Amino acid sequence: MECEGHSHDHEHTDDAGASLRSEINFPGVYCLNELTPNSGRAVLKPHDERFSIHPNLISQYDPDDDPELLLHIPFTESVSIKTVSVKGRFSVDGGGVDDDGNVTGTAAPKTVKVYANRQDLDFETVRELEPHATIDLLPPEHGEEFGDGTIDYPLRPAGRFQGVSCVTFYFPDNYAMAEEEDDGEDKVQTEITFVGLKGKGMNVKRRAVECVYETRGMKKDHKVPDEMGGSHFV
Repeated sequence: MECEGHSHDHEHTDDAGASLRSEINFPGVYCLNELTPNSGRAVLKPHDERFSIHPNLISQYDPDDDPELLLHIPFTESVSIKTVSVKGRFSVDGGGVDDDGNVTGTAAPKTVKVYANRQDLDFETVRELEPHATIDLLPPEHGEEFGDGTIDYPLRPAGRFQGVSCVTFYFPDNYAMAEEEDDGEDKVQTEITFVGLKGKGMNVKRRAVECVYETRGMKKDHKVPDEMGGSHFV
């Protein structure tokens, strides 16, 4: 049975190219609104670990905010990205947190918006900015129906994802959010267990840039300059 708009990945290398994991500049990877520091970096796993549920990436719980995630991935050289694979997980047992502050339920992401060659993105910016690609992710059980494989989503138009020095993924929602709006329950957090990229390197090395990265991206701590030269918080 064929699937429209995506393929099921069983191999490290196929027509979409090889895994781009070796081209990722891991010290520069960061994720805003992650519950555990560096968990966004941790889900960029080797291809043969794509079915492991740990380590995982979970959004922070805030009763006043949506369970958004923003994952920024720089590369050590310019690359051409052909496909992206995102694997999420359902562990829903109601929303919110328990008495110890632990998240009580999670759901797989429903949508990912993709931005190429942007290093200035935060939540306020991506909510207003037109993405280079938007992917409607299938629920985790879809992949299970096709056996031992993950889902490769093609990035289109392809020309926007050539000569890429960095890519940012914005996950605005998850599969539990529609139900929450109907029944008024606490928000269920987004959980991702694997993010993979396929394509090829272009043998163009990036110049070194000295940066300081914080260990945990908090929405309230991020501010960007406004048009008048001031700044505002995300």
